[in-house]
Amino acid sequence: MKFLSGHLGYALGDDQLRRNLAGLLRYLVFLTAVIAVYSVLFHVIMWRIEGQEHSWITGFYWTLTVMSTLGFGDITFQSDIGRLFSVVVLISGIILLLIVLPFAFIRYFYAPWLEARLRVRAPRAVPPEVRDHVILAEWDDIARALVPRLREDDVPFVILEEDGARATELVLDDLPAVRGPVDDVTTWEGLAVDRARLVVLNRDDLSSTNAALTLREVAPDARIVALAEREHSVDILELGGCDAVLHLKARLGEQLANRVSAGQNQAHRIGSYRGLHVAEFSTHGTPFAGRTLAEIRLRAVAGVSVAGVWERGVMQPPRPDLRLGPRSLLVVVGSAAAMTRLDEFLAIYDMNWNAVVVIGGGVVGQAAARALVARSIQVHMVEQDEAVAARVGDLPARLVVGDAADRSVMDEVGIAEAPSIVLTTNHDATNIFLASYGRRLNPESHIVSRLTHDRNIAAMHRAGADQTLSYTGLAVETIVSILHRRPPLFLGLGVRFHELPCPASLGGRTLGQAQVGERSGLTVIGTEAADGTLEADPGPDTVLPADGRLLVIGSDEQLARFRRETVG
Repeated sequence: MKFLSGHLGYALGDDQLRRNLAGLLRYLVFLTAVIAVYSVLFHVIMWRIEGQEHSWITGFYWTLTVMSTLGFGDITFQSDIGRLFSVVVLISGIILLLIVLPFAFIRYFYAPWLEARLRVRAPRAVPPEVRDHVILAEWDDIARALVPRLREDDVPFVILEEDGARATELVLDDLPAVRGPVDDVTTWEGLAVDRARLVVLNRDDLSSTNAALTLREVAPDARIVALAEREHSVDILELGGCDAVLHLKARLGEQLANRVSAGQNQAHRIGSYRGLHVAEFSTHGTPFAGRTLAEIRLRAVAGVSVAGVWERGVMQPPRPDLRLGPRSLLVVVGSAAAMTRLDEFLAIYDMNWNAVVVIGGGVVGQAAARALVARSIQVHMVEQDEAVAARVGDLPARLVVGDAADRSVMDEVGIAEAPSIVLTTNHDATNIFLASYGRRLNPESHIVSRLTHDRNIAAMHRAGADQTLSYTGLAVETIVSILHRRPPLFLGLGVRFHELPCPASLGGRTLGQAQVGERSGLTVIGTEAADGTLEADPGPDTVLPADGRLLVIGSDEQLARFRRETVG
């Protein structure tokens, strides 16, 4: 619908097409008048000559059926005058409806609209006033997910597209696009890469390397981030001039491993921001299950605050009366010392020391297994493809080649005793099936899964997964963190870290008076004054800085609600 509206909007802006539409409208008015006259004459002849009375709707119905040559035959004239009138209506209908109307529509509307569309071409350069923009080297799933974040942060962007037709489609869809080959210096000059804030090379490794080498000729100081498909491409892209190279599949595996509950009980670090650390831990095996947040007194025990609680893929705001389940995941914030105290407290509660089952031996699975082994956690891996299994190499994990849907294979890797199951295949349907299967085989296991499409998150959690992470979500969060020059904080699907200007309506009020969490669901984990002073883990008496920023955690829906409450 948006694509069609873009076409119509452009077409209606053409003066000649508007004049043609006016001519087409005049013809439709004339056609309507002819139908009305025939309907009146139908009544006159039927009443005066045939001696029959019919409703006006019947007259209109008869006229259209005869003019369109349908002629159902349910209403006919018996007199010669009536039949002659029917012939006149039939012939005029053939001319006006079957010949003139299609010709007029094609001549005065469709052909000019098609011609106008073909005349449209994506520009080869951005306007001269564009600066501090982000350049996306390709329009893919990552770019589609990144664009809303850039718009939310008021960051201008432009999309590079080599294919002229696809570039035109983007322009007609209200997306700024520039056409040109990626290995041409003039293309990057047209993109004003020397004035760009960031260049995102989200193409294949060969094209990204070529693009990096080419654009460096135009802008030696440009900031470039590239997405590497293969591990050995990282060094090549760095040598090609990229400032940051993201091997996202490996990072995704490490993030999945960070969510695993196994071995020694501890809080798993998610990220940090200027000394403010964010971590997660499960209530499984701890005395916290079945108690409320007020009762567990984490701030008094370890000096950390709860920023949110994951329950089956949904983050709940940290209400004092929120009762924790047996597998709740608490997101906590605090200093490094506070996190150490929390780990010391959790360490007294033994976890399951059996091997973690990793299903999928690809890049993501191998990265997850290596991260787990680095934490002294045993790993049993299942891989169906023998060719992929052969590439696992010297990974210190027990490898079973077979189908994870086979009960004997799952029994061989110890699924019934596994503290966690990590699903790393690149097919959402497969992971959903395996989550359901794994939950039946081991109801106590903590299941962490990879997702490709965010639309499948609800199905994944219904199948039994405790946590899900997506490739696209990790890519977007990492790129945004590089753009804003801060460490990445990847919390999970649907929830993220926000840096917000403190609204004027809240400046000077205490956090308790502002009731940010109560009104929107967002959790304030820090405040930053105009001079850069950061107050981490603020309490109800913390005064919100009038010209500063708020550091919050929450969903996009909660953020939208916060803005409506404070601005609207």
